[in-house]
Amino acid sequence: MSADLEDKPTLLIVDDEKPTREGLRAALEDRFDIYVAEDVAGARELLERERFDVVLTDFRLPKEDGMKLIARAKSLTRPPVCILMTAYGSEELAVEAMKQGADDYIPKGRMQIEELEMRIARALQRRRLEDENRVLRTQLDERFGLENIVGQSPQMREVFEIVQQVAPTPATVLIQGESGTGKELIAKAIHRLSPRARRPMVTVHCAALPASLLESELFGHEKGAFTGAHERRIGRFEQAHGGTLFLDEIGEIDASTQVKLLRVLGERSFERLGSNKTIHVDVRLVTATNKDLAKLVREGKFRDDLYYRLRVVEIWLPPLRERKGDVPLLAMHFLREIAAAYGKPVKDFTAEAMEALIQYDWPANVRELRNAVERAVALCRGDRITPADLPPEVRGATAGPAPARAEAVLTRNDLTLREAEKQLIMRALRETGGNRKLAAQKVGISRRTLHRKLREYGLDKLAPRGDADADRPGRRNEACREFWS
Repeated sequence: MSADLEDKPTLLIVDDEKPTREGLRAALEDRFDIYVAEDVAGARELLERERFDVVLTDFRLPKEDGMKLIARAKSLTRPPVCILMTAYGSEELAVEAMKQGADDYIPKGRMQIEELEMRIARALQRRRLEDENRVLRTQLDERFGLENIVGQSPQMREVFEIVQQVAPTPATVLIQGESGTGKELIAKAIHRLSPRARRPMVTVHCAALPASLLESELFGHEKGAFTGAHERRIGRFEQAHGGTLFLDEIGEIDASTQVKLLRVLGERSFERLGSNKTIHVDVRLVTATNKDLAKLVREGKFRDDLYYRLRVVEIWLPPLRERKGDVPLLAMHFLREIAAAYGKPVKDFTAEAMEALIQYDWPANVRELRNAVERAVALCRGDRITPADLPPEVRGATAGPAPARAEAVLTRNDLTLREAEKQLIMRALRETGGNRKLAAQKVGISRRTLHRKLREYGLDKLAPRGDADADRPGRRNEACREFWS
């Protein structure tokens, strides 16, 4: 038996009068997948076995009334829309029904099929909107879109270009990079820029779950499928239907889950644990790892067929030490964000503090930089962060005397983001003897961008115009000699 999530909504009709049950079935079966029950016990049994979108129940039923059935239905992990019918209509009963969790109420004596269909459709639409709003509310504090991923280095611009190209497609994406490089931010950007942006993005951190629970988390389970399975659970694949499923640390999944995941990628279907019913899903899969999956494949720890299915499009995120030109941008971005959240008047870094941030290698990448800035904001007593506010390991990165001219410039108290960038470029040019190509690589920007920055900061006439000139100091004018000395 197969259940496709694109099929008609499922409707459970509960009424002890057979003519009413069958009449409603005949009238509604074109628009709904219909199940019927004649009492609360039969309806509960169906609720345990099937997932319903709508429950339409009579109030007066043998032994137990419809209110008790609604209470049970609303206690499920994914509760259905519940509409109460009764021939004993009264305003008081309608109010009580809504208090008990009913989504709507309709008197049987005046019920028209067209009106019933309209009320069901309205209730389903209201639930869809509530689900979407709930997802959006949980994402309010999260960053979406490329505009919130900071970086102007060539490596990051290449990442941005790939994201913009792949996001509108249904292609499976594998994001690889060290811990703390922002893999989840890239996954969210892909979802936000895709046609699925209005549907859920569901995230599973695979390393946080033992193998025995991960399979149930992904695919769901039926009641009694294993010890502790007290009720049916909808898995993350079903929750992400129509949207995006992001599996972080995909390299941690065990062999059994790899097999099931391979099947989902191939057939877009699976079974919940403890069930033989096939569930079909429409999910865009994005995965991430800080491990070398190719190496795991060679070692026999990861299936090669799954690996190639996951990396239809592959995105590599560079570590922060390889794009130090982005450090001032990131540091100022975090400073503004955290200072506002803390309600502190911290507006900038001193030259020495920014130099320490640039010199440090950031083994834990962007995440470590953000933590360092947060610590500094918390400890800062003025409106500028000093080296004393930074973690000791970051302060230690600048140990040793700085060149005399650089020291004179870097001790200015009014360092801004533009000036920090200027200092970074000046130092790179000094260290490379004025070679613009090498300086651009050292800073982590393109040579064209370096040329633009030199003009912008008034350094163009001081820096040699060609790389050949950088190797022949005698051809520089006196201003150049003074600048590089």
